Amino acid sequence: MNRRHFTIIGAIAMGLAAGGVALAQAPQFFRIGTGGTSGTYYPIGGLIANAISNPPGSRPCEEGGSCGVPGLIATALSANGSVANVNAIAGGTLESGFSQSDVATWAQTGTGIWEDREPVENLRAIASLYPETIHLVASADSGISTVADLAGKTVSLDEPGSGTLVDARIILEAYGLSEDDVDAEYLKPNQAADRMRDGAMDAFFFVGGFPAGAIAELASQDDITLVPISGAEAEAITGEYTFFAENVVPGGTYEGVADDVTTLSVGAQWITSADQPEELIYEVTAALWNENTRKLLDAGHSKGREITPETALDGIGIPLHPGAERFYREAGLLE
Repeated sequence: MNRRHFTIIGAIAMGLAAGGVALAQAPQFFRIGTGGTSGTYYPIGGLIANAISNPPGSRPCEEGGSCGVPGLIATALSANGSVANVNAIAGGTLESGFSQSDVATWAQTGTGIWEDREPVENLRAIASLYPETIHLVASADSGISTVADLAGKTVSLDEPGSGTLVDARIILEAYGLSEDDVDAEYLKPNQAADRMRDGAMDAFFFVGGFPAGAIAELASQDDITLVPISGAEAEAITGEYTFFAENVVPGGTYEGVADDVTTLSVGAQWITSADQPEELIYEVTAALWNENTRKLLDAGHSKGREITPETALDGIGIPLHPGAERFYREAGLLE
């Protein structure tokens, strides 16, 4: 290391010391696994990461600085979605991540799609965030107006490891179809949308909060149909899988889709491992529900306004992390 490097480091150290920052304070890193950059997980993850971060040297919350966890540097990582995030948490390569409520519960209990796999018994919940809407997007000239019309069509079910792929299979089965009845592809939503623009894709599934960026961009350039998932088949799905609920995409959410469209939704949840320290998750949960975080969520994304402490425990089918549980008890949200 040359003299110039020593000088720069010395100047930084003196500046930190002059500001009253303990030089021995080491940052703690906390990763949040999200989804593809064109979906909803990624921008919401970025907002939450900013809210809970308070790097060494930051101004205190009461002095107008960050109201995150002191010393914490949180980052939102683009990932393959629910299943991949659960696996990464189980393997210790992520401290936390987002998952659909159905996937999290199946993984923790070893049921459903996890029936033949080792259950992730250490999986724990931090909070329920917002409803994730199941979008079935079709090209307007594809002739697809119902799920049954997907037979023989080129359809993207989303990429391997995603919760969307799991839900797409359940929906197809409810309507008497399987992957063998469609020309199935396994692409991220933005890739599927690009293929649809090129005339090489008839329809694709996407699970996420609306409006979804990839679909909004596609609808602004090409005519699309938002296919309803409703009727007796949808009722059978909600009857068998309690994590699904009826959901409505309001008319006008996407350009050219004027009418309300009835579909299904699952809950987006923030999950972690029981191995994460209780005090850390307690502070993370407190930072999530800090009033300053409320401002970030409200201003940062339309789905951010739906992330509220009043719905933080809705639809959670796995145990709460002890740190999160302690916060909710102290806040009077859990008896």
